[in-house]
Amino acid sequence: MSFHVKAQEHWNKLTKALFTELKDSETASLSLAGERTTYLRLNGGKVRQNTFVEQQDATFSFHDNKRAIEFTFSLAGEWQIDFPRAQALLMRAREEVKLLPEDPFIVPKENKGSSQNHYAGHLLSPTEVLETIVQAAHSTDLAGLYAGGDLLRASSNSLGQDHWFSSESFFLDYSLYTKNSDGENKAVKGCYAGTHWNTEDLKKSLQSSQNKISLLQKKSVDVKPGSYRVYLAPGAIAEICGTLSWGAFSYLNLKQGQCALKALFEKQKSLSPLFSIRENFEMGFAPQFNTIGEMAPKQLPLISNGEMKNMIVSSRTAKEYGDESNGGGMSGWDFESLRATEVLGGTLPEADALKALGTGLYLDNLHYLNWSDQSEARITGMTRYACFWVENGEVVGPIKDLRFDETLYRVFGSELEAVTKEQHIDPEIMTYSARSIGGKRIPGMLIREFTFTL
Repeated sequence: MSFHVKAQEHWNKLTKALFTELKDSETASLSLAGERTTYLRLNGGKVRQNTFVEQQDATFSFHDNKRAIEFTFSLAGEWQIDFPRAQALLMRAREEVKLLPEDPFIVPKENKGSSQNHYAGHLLSPTEVLETIVQAAHSTDLAGLYAGGDLLRASSNSLGQDHWFSSESFFLDYSLYTKNSDGENKAVKGCYAGTHWNTEDLKKSLQSSQNKISLLQKKSVDVKPGSYRVYLAPGAIAEICGTLSWGAFSYLNLKQGQCALKALFEKQKSLSPLFSIRENFEMGFAPQFNTIGEMAPKQLPLISNGEMKNMIVSSRTAKEYGDESNGGGMSGWDFESLRATEVLGGTLPEADALKALGTGLYLDNLHYLNWSDQSEARITGMTRYACFWVENGEVVGPIKDLRFDETLYRVFGSELEAVTKEQHIDPEIMTYSARSIGGKRIPGMLIREFTFTL
């Protein structure tokens, strides 16, 4: 029996048994986050660590008389362990919830319906993937992390709600290293990811990175701080979109005065008609339901042709501020943040990006991003990896690291000149405590003027 089928059967049995023990005034829900993943850490083109992780964490939410309490606990996947543990938490919840005040914004448990989605993949066995990566990268100085296997999410409650999401996917997040003519260390970042492994696609990804390595071996160009014409590759745009997840579309942040796009929402400022971003759960990167089982729209436009269309609204925020929820997250892995981000493509062929840039900076990736002035949607960060000075559509050489400071109202607004036709998948690669879920579909963008401060 496959892992996801066995896990779902165990989950269904556990939730039904636990919910039958509730008293008339009590309601409860359980949400699940789990994985069964092979991790391979590589350095110097060789495997340095081979790890297998199977884990499942359940969050138990208990309501009684307008009071709420929540616990998270690990599942062993064994009935004789998990059910007594869940029963003990139910008993503890009954006692501790009595000590809590009533919650004026408590979101009552409801039956939000049922759904079941499994995204099957074709992954190599751990031995096969190890041999394939090492062989494909044998002539390179590669360091990176492979993670592949099953991801699980679920949400069930005592009123009959039952949502299940599982997927089989992988990513190889890697960097290739070299030295330039001055002996400076240089690197290019790549990522091969998907649900169906194809060795030829891996080789193409590595070849693309190796092509950039040859350019990185040129003498570095010392670019001074100032404003330059810039092409932001999909990896750089993905980093900026990651920053947008820090409350830029949160309705709660908007109401509390901490939303970076408040002026856009209030139509005091605008973005370019070339810029559109949405939540698109049809990509299959993340479940359409949130931790309490609400279903978000399959596609939720956030900004369309430069105009704000929607914020991400949770039920709790909606109740507090008298609005309507659109399935925004409630806690943990999905609190009013971007979960399935798609930035829509434009008309610029990616192959023509350098020609369209002309003279300026090609930025493959950015890092250390943060808000420098959140109220003005101003972000700061550093150039990273394969970033080049370009003249007349030809790469002159790599640049030394620069710090930028720009407002999104210029980057995605007045200075946005073109968006590429092609979009690239940027998978969620975080593995802190567990393998994260989600991903983005991102194009590249040509910016007329982009400001560097250091």
